[in-house]
Amino acid sequence: MKSIKLFHTKEVYGRGFIEIVIWHVPQCVSPSAHHYKYRLVYVVDGKRMVGYDNERGKGDHKHVDNHEEHYHFVDPASLMTDFLSDVKGVQK
Repeated sequence: MKSIKLFHTKEVYGRGFIEIVIWHVPQCVSPSAHHYKYRLVYVVDGKRMVGYDNERGKGDHKHVDNHEEHYHFVDPASLMTDFLSDVKGVQK
């Protein structure tokens, strides 16, 4: 099985832009225990305000302002909902 790009968008949002990329991958991206590779980011003036990703070795995590923490991945729909909620939180 090959990797399949499920979703990709990059668009103006608020004072910056959002980019979301989600792949279905044949093998888990260790230590994540699911078959998705993702990168979601909200950037304002060249600075990452919110970011969610699951890089190899780190697993599922998120960045909000300058703080990084573990993220509990459920499914792609919940991922996008959680991400947009954090984006709205930093816009206030």
